[in-house]
Amino acid sequence: MIIVPEREIAGLVSADACFAAVEQVFASMAKKSARNFPVVREAIGHADALYGFKSGFDRESLALGLKSGGFWPRNTERGLTNHQSTVFLFDADTGRCRAMVGGNLLTALRTAAASAVSIKHLARADSRVLGIVGAGHQSTFQLRAALDQRPFEKVVGWNLHPEKLGRLAAVAAEKGVPFEAVDLDRLGAEADVIITITSSFAPILRAAQVRPGTHLACMGTDTSGKQEVETALVARATVFTDEIAQAVTIGEAQHAVAKGLIGAGDIVEIGAVINGDHPGRAATREITLFDGTGVGLQDLAVASAAVDLALAGGVAVEVDF
Repeated sequence: MIIVPEREIAGLVSADACFAAVEQVFASMAKKSARNFPVVREAIGHADALYGFKSGFDRESLALGLKSGGFWPRNTERGLTNHQSTVFLFDADTGRCRAMVGGNLLTALRTAAASAVSIKHLARADSRVLGIVGAGHQSTFQLRAALDQRPFEKVVGWNLHPEKLGRLAAVAAEKGVPFEAVDLDRLGAEADVIITITSSFAPILRAAQVRPGTHLACMGTDTSGKQEVETALVARATVFTDEIAQAVTIGEAQHAVAKGLIGAGDIVEIGAVINGDHPGRAATREITLFDGTGVGLQDLAVASAAVDLALAGGVAVEVDF
């Protein structure tokens, strides 16, 4: 069995490698050659932790496996990342465990890659101002990945606790792009692309704050009850997602679906756009919204890339198992 420790991931897997892996697996999902299996996510009744696993199989790449882990909110007191995960890959021909891969950084990278894929395929080509709602740990990964997709000339950001926006300002400065902290009205009025990356259970961004032609990547809603934007905004937009089944149950679309504002049939898999089976954005003034729920196949795709890179780079640990 191959082991790729968490400590090796940063030196192995680039944002470009994650982008390519995620784009490919979204395409496979839309062609029905890759399938996610039911998600398990539970409060374990200890340390206020949420634990679960996501799994699936891609018949094109033969990636088979699962990501196991969750959220331990007290980890910061221990000097650890709150999100902890490990990816296990299995040989599709034999069922033997092929690899164990550290999943913490990979999860951050694949989540950022998903929103970047949506920007590539759905945002207007002339998009110049990027808006970020949220300034937690994941926000910097989102910002880095998004800045690679369009020649953005400015970044505007909002966070419930404005003092945390410094981390976004630092990334923008590193990339040579001006950054400004703004209120939500101004963010919506200026931004051509908006990424929401919060853990909110109540809508933050309203329909009236978003102008025609905007592309939104809603990346924080991955659990029943979570919500980042007003249902009227979801109903107003053309909605795309990684997986429709998750979008209507645990994604940003769950609330609009529950109110009868949209149905599952109104949501498009982004893989269909990647494959050329759907045109994507149909008009300059159309609002497009990517509901990024996060699927297990994303984790398997980036973990498989990590294994290949670790073997090529001579840093993989191989053990009898």
